[in-house]
Amino acid sequence: MARCYSGFVPNRHPPLPQIWLISDARNDAALERALARLPRGSGLIYRHYHLPPADRRARFELLRRIARRFGHCVVLSGSAREARAWRADGAYAAAEKLASGPATLRLITVHSLRELAAAHRSRADAVLLSPVFPTRSHPGAASLGRVRFHLLAARAGVPAIALGGMTVHRARTLPSRKWAAIQGLAS
Repeated sequence: MARCYSGFVPNRHPPLPQIWLISDARNDAALERALARLPRGSGLIYRHYHLPPADRRARFELLRRIARRFGHCVVLSGSAREARAWRADGAYAAAEKLASGPATLRLITVHSLRELAAAHRSRADAVLLSPVFPTRSHPGAASLGRVRFHLLAARAGVPAIALGGMTVHRARTLPSRKWAAIQGLAS
């Protein structure tokens, strides 16, 4: 059972945080400060693929303690089994990686209708629809835009979290109030 949700039942539309900070090498130096500034009860999706395994785990433990101090949900980018072993509140990955494993909060990244169908088969509790806007992570890549984001979100059947080029201002222009950012929250 996830700790950051009272009464959480997997695959039953949990009361997810509105704002999610996603970690990586670009925002690592600002994470402690960013976690302290986020509204209480926000979420952290911990990636940190750039670190060797032991360092990645140590950094996770530190950030998890800080996040918990502010009442934030902590989700590990990895399998459901890894998320349980690391005492995370859930797992974040592509649908294929979360298709099996123990019951836990499952956040699945989605870029298309095909991936949305795969997310449903993988028991997604929420989907991160991406990229909504042009993003520094993928310069020149096509983005969903507001209309396509809305159409995918309407078909999601689970909470949709906007990701990609997100800022506070852009989040206010979308029908979904749930959003995530890498650099947009850590600067």
